Amino acid sequence: MAIAPKLDRIDLKILAQLQKNGRLTNVELANRVGLSASPCLIRVKRLEAAGYIVGYGAQIALQKISSVMTVFTEVTLSDHRRDDFFRFETAMQKVESLVEAHLISGGYDYLLKFMVRNIDHYQETIESLLDQNIGIEKYFSYIVIKSPILKPAFLIENLTRNTERSL
Repeated sequence: MAIAPKLDRIDLKILAQLQKNGRLTNVELANRVGLSASPCLIRVKRLEAAGYIVGYGAQIALQKISSVMTVFTEVTLSDHRRDDFFRFETAMQKVESLVEAHLISGGYDYLLKFMVRNIDHYQETIESLLDQNIGIEKYFSYIVIKSPILKPAFLIENLTRNTERSL
């Protein structure tokens, strides 16, 4: 396994610019971070190879395509052995309407985010999960009424201000 390269301020600038606009040409990106095109491309390729850049994609306004509902679900598992978590997470990988799953500390074990067509679709999904006997003791559902603030990602500049880091 290759050691991840140390990130300097230029690498952080590259990551920040790509996070804001992944469609930048290499020349545009190079200009914004103060490099010529060739060294910039080398850095981007190095960041991709090291796993700092994991993909590129478009942000889609799903509500313009179809009706969509967001549901957050708290899940508590009945047992808490390593195999119980593994069984649950393996089953959740196969759920198409699940877009996020977080193992958390606190009053329950997982916080899940589902994107579904409607409440019936969500209920079918939950009933299917319960039928699979994957260790769900209890769950609580929270239907999103409105999302007044949606940011595509947290800004790298805010997390790395005045710091350099290596993994």
